[in-house]
Amino acid sequence: MKKTYTQTTTQTRKIKALLLSMTAMLVMILSGCGSDNKILIGTQTFSEPKIIAQMYKLLIEDRTDLEVDVLPDLASTGVVVSAMQNKDIDMGLLYSGTAFDNYFPMEQTKDRAKVFEQAQKGFENLLNAKYYDPLGFENTYAFTVREDLAQQHHWEKISDVRDQAGNMTLGVDTTWLERGGDGYGAFKQQYGMEFGETLPMEVSLVYGAVATEKVDIVLAYSTDARLKEYKLKTLKDDKQFFPPYDASPVLSNETLQKHPELDEIVKLLVGKIDVQTMIDLNYEVDVKKRNEKRVAEEYLTKIGLLQ
Repeated sequence: MKKTYTQTTTQTRKIKALLLSMTAMLVMILSGCGSDNKILIGTQTFSEPKIIAQMYKLLIEDRTDLEVDVLPDLASTGVVVSAMQNKDIDMGLLYSGTAFDNYFPMEQTKDRAKVFEQAQKGFENLLNAKYYDPLGFENTYAFTVREDLAQQHHWEKISDVRDQAGNMTLGVDTTWLERGGDGYGAFKQQYGMEFGETLPMEVSLVYGAVATEKVDIVLAYSTDARLKEYKLKTLKDDKQFFPPYDASPVLSNETLQKHPELDEIVKLLVGKIDVQTMIDLNYEVDVKKRNEKRVAEEYLTKIGLLQ
């Protein structure tokens, strides 16, 4: 998941506006121009929100007479937010840390509960929507090493590598090295460590780089399927350096008023998907190339929410 921590540029806003106009046309096609019997769920471009959207499609259609369409590949979480504001979609998946992307005033804190509380209240006001409690996982930055190396050195948390950091090569995307408040400079201060060498690369390449021992440690994403594919271990952020990114479903209040039965259905997944489960589900789609709906259906059946 690509995270944005700086204020949106004029160019980006223009791109978002274009994408939203394209979305609006698709919405008219997919939703039957605002039929009260249809629900439209918008998703970002990566597999995780697409899987969750398919779970909700299956649950809603199983328990009601409503028809649910999924609109995939909205360019970013910001576009999902804008689409909800414009009533182009009824539902989406948001991450608590995105509240820091200048949507509304936020207290600068990395306390997980406080970030969630602010995100919940802020997005509810911004979107006129219900922002539900987390599904049980967060998708955030995570320092990651090979499992065999972690076992050899008994590494469980980031602080554990401090004594070896000076001899280690860090693979990381370039923007994190250059960023201010939550970048490498701030990390060195908070954790009191500096890696011997940093190797900038595209974030998609870090998993293979650490797995093949081109680097010793990388900054990855905590629910990425490649953590499982390459047998990598994420180290606990024991000093809470990175903002939390708890995933929560968000449903339009207008839709909820029309269909109050949706409230209990949305709550069915709250607290039901932990980090390892999300990694496993992403792995089925991203690595094994399976259909998102089929993966969602199997999981819901497994936990007893579908027959």
